[in-house]
Amino acid sequence: MSRVSASSGSRAAPNSASAHVQAKRARRREEILHAALAEVREEGFHTATLEGIAERIGIRKAALYHYFPDKDAILYACHRESLAELERLIAASLDSCAGPAERLAFFIREHVRVMTETLEGSPLAFEVPALSAERRAEIVAGRDAYERVLRDLIADGVAAGAFRTVDPKVAVFAILGAVNWIARWYRPDGRMTGSELGEQFADYLLGGLYR
Repeated sequence: MSRVSASSGSRAAPNSASAHVQAKRARRREEILHAALAEVREEGFHTATLEGIAERIGIRKAALYHYFPDKDAILYACHRESLAELERLIAASLDSCAGPAERLAFFIREHVRVMTETLEGSPLAFEVPALSAERRAEIVAGRDAYERVLRDLIADGVAAGAFRTVDPKVAVFAILGAVNWIARWYRPDGRMTGSELGEQFADYLLGGLYR
């Protein structure tokens, strides 16, 4: 940032102005991502268009290019948001949960929240192959790391006698398959909230692991 000498009698623009601009850009970026999730949920990823996304928030398509160069970049940003949420809940589970069963229930409830709130029920979770090779590799690596945490958690639960003897990898595939499939049928205006779904999913999916 350029500096102005004190002798010139001028002062630098206040930091609050810069912060205001950044906050405004952040809000607009969030609006675009929300609009993209709705567009994909209602139109499908391959049918969704930048024009449709822009129209949902009342701006011109050209304005989107100040934030994202193309639809692929928007998809990538949505995936980054969801992975960041999963990383946060891993840390949160260590602070708030006592044992394997409680931690796994927490993971299931929170993962359902990510699907219904962060991704707003959008099927973007199934569109990883649409990403460029480099971005796809990053998202897949993040998902694999999350899956390893769940596999280790189930293995620990089996070793401690909290869960019956199961193959942790298969168990995680079953859990994630059920949770991720929410994107195929969930609607934000449906009769159940994301929190209610999370409680039921935790109950059903944990039930299969108890002795």
